[in-house]
Amino acid sequence: MTHEPELTSPVELCRPDGRLNRAAVGWTRRPLHTANLRGWGRAKRWEYWGIVTPEHIIGLVASSIDYAGVHGVYVLDRATGRETTTDAVVPLARGVVMPPRSGEGTASAEGGGLSIAITQRPDGTTIHATARDVRLDVEIPLPEGHESLGVVVPWSDRRFQYTVKDLGRPVHGMLVLHGRTHEIGAGAFAVLDHGRGKWPYSITWNWAAGAADGRAIQLGGKWTDGTGVTENGLFVDGRLHKIGEELRWTYDRSDWLRPWQITGDRVRADFHPFHEKVAKTNLAVVANETHQCFGTFSGWALTDDGSRVSLDGLVGWAEEAHNRW
Repeated sequence: MTHEPELTSPVELCRPDGRLNRAAVGWTRRPLHTANLRGWGRAKRWEYWGIVTPEHIIGLVASSIDYAGVHGVYVLDRATGRETTTDAVVPLARGVVMPPRSGEGTASAEGGGLSIAITQRPDGTTIHATARDVRLDVEIPLPEGHESLGVVVPWSDRRFQYTVKDLGRPVHGMLVLHGRTHEIGAGAFAVLDHGRGKWPYSITWNWAAGAADGRAIQLGGKWTDGTGVTENGLFVDGRLHKIGEELRWTYDRSDWLRPWQITGDRVRADFHPFHEKVAKTNLAVVANETHQCFGTFSGWALTDDGSRVSLDGLVGWAEEAHNRW
């Protein structure tokens, strides 16, 4: 069992003065935090959905970093390796809507040739997104009893992040790519990364996520080190097994497609990439470099009672991202 406190009642992320509410620090099995962020300049809000199908990997993000909205729609054709990407930067995050609670309300963004609308309800989420050569219309049901991992990471009273990682959600609908329609359903799953917080100017993180029928793994690193909280968890049949230890990440930054290893007392995950997505921006004081590799997992992780669960055959991604923002 993890040493981290589990929260079971609704809580506000911030105190009235905008600083971190220390009673909000911990982890949850379902979204319980209200992100009542105050102030301007360091606040970051985003909704990221990744969708894996037998044919494609889809990523879409709508975000506000206060002084800009940064949005994107990405599709990888798994058979050919062809990438279709539309990115947009909207000054002052004009037109961005970010609800304060995960799973409630509509998050939306548009500009730069793309439009994203994420409608959240108690029974699931609907996504409509359009971009150059892409249209996505999907439903992502929330199965009864399905658990997610919510975590508040406290760097300080002024710098903190609330994230919800929700893995292995069923998804069905339609992708239109370069004029061709693809049905999304059997063999597909969706992953949510919901973020609300006040970030340091410069930060590096690792993130890995993978899923298959009845199993999913969520692993993070670097950005949570030393805070006493991690974003690590194993999901078995929709039930979360929280992993509280900081993990060791081993990978080759000169060859991102070599195998990665993510290890600890409760995890031995080997990640085998088949495609690397590279994103780089440098706008003077604002910059990003992300290497997101898509691939398959092998290895194992332990449940709360010590049972070993195989990670073999999980599909997903592992990444390193560095932001100056």
